[in-house]
Amino acid sequence: MKANELRDKDETALKKELTELRREGFKLRMQQGTGQLSRPSEIKRVRRDVARVLTALGERAQAAQAKQASKK
Repeated sequence: MKANELRDKDETALKKELTELRREGFKLRMQQGTGQLSRPSEIKRVRRDVARVLTALGERAQAAQAKQASKK
């Protein structure tokens, strides 16, 4: 998942994506714990995607906060 793709999505879509990624990460950790995980690199990919989504959400919040401050 690329950062540009995330910036094009609206906030509700980003939150939904975050929920799905966290759920996927949980499933992967459970598979790892039981020894059934076939591709350990998937955990790293999901963690990075979660970070990207959180960054995009943070950028939006920061931009909204700056917009509010400039109105005052």
